Amino acid sequence: MHYSHLSLPEREEINRGMAQGLSLRLIASSLGRSHTTLSREVLRHTANIGYRACTAQFRARKRARKSRNLPFTMLRPTLWHEIQDMLRLCWSPKQISASLRETYAEPAMHVSHETIYAALYVLPRGTLRKELLSLLRRKHKRRKHRGTLLRDRRGQIADMVSIHDRPADVENRAIAGHWEGDLILGRNAFIGTLVERTTRYLMLCKISKRKTQEACTAFAKRFNTLPLELRQSLTYDRGKEMSGHLELTKATKVKVYFCDPQSPWQRGTNENTNGLLRQFFPKGTDFSLITTRDLRRVEKLMNDRPREVLGWASPNKIFHSHLTGALGT
Repeated sequence: MHYSHLSLPEREEINRGMAQGLSLRLIASSLGRSHTTLSREVLRHTANIGYRACTAQFRARKRARKSRNLPFTMLRPTLWHEIQDMLRLCWSPKQISASLRETYAEPAMHVSHETIYAALYVLPRGTLRKELLSLLRRKHKRRKHRGTLLRDRRGQIADMVSIHDRPADVENRAIAGHWEGDLILGRNAFIGTLVERTTRYLMLCKISKRKTQEACTAFAKRFNTLPLELRQSLTYDRGKEMSGHLELTKATKVKVYFCDPQSPWQRGTNENTNGLLRQFFPKGTDFSLITTRDLRRVEKLMNDRPREVLGWASPNKIFHSHLTGALGT
């Protein structure tokens, strides 16, 4: 039930009930209101001559007109602090808005993502404004190819199995356990990204050299932490680092399928995730300085975010429900 302000007839009933010596609890019950609402009303609007309905109505309207000119950051400080905490977890305003509606029943703790954006951009100049605006995601241009590492290796992989030969349940995301992979280029190293198609769960690994064996070994190490049911296939581009795909399959039982040339949309989930990762690893970042602990921290932040595509559940929650099921079989 949505909260509504007391009307003038309700205030007149309060006035009459109090004049008759009725308790606020009894008056509240007859109006279908909470007795705490009436307690606040009487406390706020009782003057030297006692509670008067007309006076209370006039004061309430005056206060409402004044409050409309104040930002919600001042009117609802508890909500504003909650939003700041979520921004510091690198959640988007849209994710924050959805999570608040899921977590809190009270309308006072609900706010649209447009209102959050507006509140951020009207903050006065200062440290808080600079910090919170820096946490907003920025749009990125489409990634360019990864230099000669990509250009000199297309079509050179032996025994490739085409993406068009993948089972149907991979395409429709009906079953968890099918992954998309890629490398993100940084200074002096790469970060390998693995994203599960159904749950959007992310795993990262650091690859310090451009040698094929190191990439396949790093992917195999992450895959082998999972039960077989959750490591069924990997869809990849035609990067030279995956020329050892047969050894990867032998070590992990993960079947590897290759995209068509120049077709990043065939790994759309992974491409989108790589763009989001640039929030944590901007272009020009020296990946040789990134530690495994850093990668696990980013994994957690990404996997704990509520996702619209998952009905505002988090990848972590959905993936671990599949993991529990797989370990229980």
